[in-house]
Amino acid sequence: MTSDPIFHFLVVFVAGCLAGGVNSVAGGGTLLAFPTLIWLGLPSVAANMTSTVALWPGSLGGAWGFRRELATVDRRLYALAVPSVAGGILGAVLLRITPTDVFDWILPFLILFATCLLMAQDVLQRRFNLTALHHARSHWLSWTMLFQFAVAVYGGYFGAGIGILMLAALSLMGHTDIHQMNGVKNLFAVCINGVAAIYFAVTGDVHWGDVAVMAAGSVAGGVGAAGLFRRLGRQMVRRVVIAVGFLMTLSTLWRQWN
Repeated sequence: MTSDPIFHFLVVFVAGCLAGGVNSVAGGGTLLAFPTLIWLGLPSVAANMTSTVALWPGSLGGAWGFRRELATVDRRLYALAVPSVAGGILGAVLLRITPTDVFDWILPFLILFATCLLMAQDVLQRRFNLTALHHARSHWLSWTMLFQFAVAVYGGYFGAGIGILMLAALSLMGHTDIHQMNGVKNLFAVCINGVAAIYFAVTGDVHWGDVAVMAAGSVAGGVGAAGLFRRLGRQMVRRVVIAVGFLMTLSTLWRQWN
């Protein structure tokens, strides 16, 4: 941790603002918040838990923002809340029992995976946007339940990139309304991150001062900084987050080798 608490919490607040703004227009805010906490001196597992708890209110706000779209989606989709909750809990438990040195070893690959997902987001959505299946999907729920469970386990364990995975799955199911898809994605992110956040809050090494400041920044960023990010353009924001992801991957690999 830095010796100056004012500087420390200022950096945490700014990181929260950036993460909240990025999540509102592109996704991938975890790749900004999580590395910041590590840079400030938090152990990797504690930083992961802290950022999960801190950014959860942003997911809740995102789901609320798409409440009108959620009111018109296929009601069968709500069944996916079950594997979302179950997988989120399992992922959180796995993170809780993972030794810090083991997590440090796999961390570069988790960050790299999330960064590559963000790079491939548009390609995945174009590739799997099978509109012909929209009215002919009689057996999608079974395989989607399994896929959502796997996404939720990953989300409870690390979290960055789960929105991209869920959007790809919804596209494969034949959904074409991006606003509805974002609403569903945000709703299930609330389920996944919510149960993980509750578990971490009760059992984990959560730094509550950082949580309070980053959560406030995340809400402010989602409301205010989003306007700036929209003016910059979605692609520019994504490029910045991707660059941060690759830099964080190289940084964590460097720390392991030295």
